[in-house]
Amino acid sequence: MTETQFVARLGLALLLGASIGFERQWRQRTAGLRTNALVSTGSALFVMLSAVTTQDQTSLSRIAAQVVSGIGFLGAGVILREGLTVRGLNTAATLWCAAAVGTLAGAGWKLAAITGALAVLAIHLCLRALALRINRQPRDSSEEETEYRIWFVCRSDDEARMRELLVQTVAGNASLTMRSLHSEDQNNPAKIEVKANLTSSGRNDGLMEQLVSRLSLESGVSAVSWESTSQGAGINAHD
Repeated sequence: MTETQFVARLGLALLLGASIGFERQWRQRTAGLRTNALVSTGSALFVMLSAVTTQDQTSLSRIAAQVVSGIGFLGAGVILREGLTVRGLNTAATLWCAAAVGTLAGAGWKLAAITGALAVLAIHLCLRALALRINRQPRDSSEEETEYRIWFVCRSDDEARMRELLVQTVAGNASLTMRSLHSEDQNNPAKIEVKANLTSSGRNDGLMEQLVSRLSLESGVSAVSWESTSQGAGINAHD
């Protein structure tokens, strides 16, 4: 493999890794733009080490394999979990790439090692601003689940029919999923309260309003209401 081929392959690996990371960063996942670019770059450096080596490849490949496995333990040591946040992924990926650069330098491929180091620096210096800009984009609410609770009071004689109506209505809408459904006795033996916990793909307050409006049309229903149990909860009721 020539040095030109090495640079071209490394550039392709960086570009593809950054492309994968861009999609992850756009969705604001933990391992984003730089992390995926670093992992792809490091992988290319390790794989190309055996291709550019002209000496005892068995010995060098065995050493490189030990470096790959060993750096994994080192990288795990810098990854910290703080509540819902994971910190240190970029640091761990950088250590992994640094190991690849060191392996190439040890094998005598100076330009390859320098190119790898410059690629890692470019990821941090150039892609950081892009990652920060992507993070400022509003998150697509359609990918977030919203929890809702709906309850209504009906005549005891109508309980089975109303439960079936609610189940059928929810099942007929692909955006809603029923998590639980139960009934509670009221002080008045002729009345019963039915409660249901639902989840929706995205915020669907309008859909919940339509649902309670449909239930309120039933003659046996004396009260019906709904609320969002997710953050920014809203409540609506029909009597």
